[in-house]
Amino acid sequence: MRSAQSDGTASKPTSSNSGFILVAVLWILAALATLAAVYSVYVGNAAFATQVNDDRLRITNAISTGIELTAYELLAAGSGEARPPRGAFSIRLARSTINVKFVSESARVDLNRAPKALLAGLFVSVGVSSADAAKFADRIAGWRLKANDAGQNTEADDYKNAGYDYAPRRGPFQNSLELSLVLGIPSYIAERVLPLATVYSGIGQIDVRVASPEVLSALPGIAPEQLQKILKQRARDPMDGAALTRLLGAASVWASTSPNPATRVQVQVRLDNGRSARAEAVIFVLEGQDEPFRVLSWRDDSDGSI
Repeated sequence: MRSAQSDGTASKPTSSNSGFILVAVLWILAALATLAAVYSVYVGNAAFATQVNDDRLRITNAISTGIELTAYELLAAGSGEARPPRGAFSIRLARSTINVKFVSESARVDLNRAPKALLAGLFVSVGVSSADAAKFADRIAGWRLKANDAGQNTEADDYKNAGYDYAPRRGPFQNSLELSLVLGIPSYIAERVLPLATVYSGIGQIDVRVASPEVLSALPGIAPEQLQKILKQRARDPMDGAALTRLLGAASVWASTSPNPATRVQVQVRLDNGRSARAEAVIFVLEGQDEPFRVLSWRDDSDGSI
């Protein structure tokens, strides 16, 4: 059998060879299509990741801007009674809207500075009985109580006897969330108190100009009718601290109308593409120093769109 024709030309491919070549070409085309699809997905994912990272960066910068502008507004107002205990503003920046609210941290009860009577009143204001409120106040005082000269602390023994695997801090609360660790205070009660408490105001009084009705009702000895008069007066002139203090009567010893260097700032950012985020920070405003403020706490709360 000859492999070539007598005139020297090659014989035509058989049908089996043609089929093999066709299958090979189809496989190559399929592979190329797969590679193109993979590349398209990669490029799409890379573009999405770049957009997300860009949005996060813009949001972070916007939050920082809101906090910085709050500090500068407080410093520009000066010290003393001229400094506003609360405020709000909105700005546009780099295709985003920034809404800011701020309020003096002395609108809350300081867990480290408040006396037992004010702490007990705080628990009563969230629905705790007077007897239990007094016990909880004692436990808070015990949490921050240092050991005696002999190095003993009966509060620590109570935690051990109750089966806790930790002892009280024996020092100031570092965070309001520690309240849920205090012996005897139910977690659901701690959750009610947290929005009304702080560890940053540094004083044992509350600012009656901006404190919430729940915090005002925590003032020892304040009667319901007094509270209503205070709220009405505050609605007429929220910055008249002298008038508010007079309405408090004997409870004025627990009140303050002085500016506090610690301020809680709430920032809400919304980008033009619809993505948004929220943040809450506590800043400490510094006067006469190189840095205008210091951040004491910071918490981001994204809405899940980024």
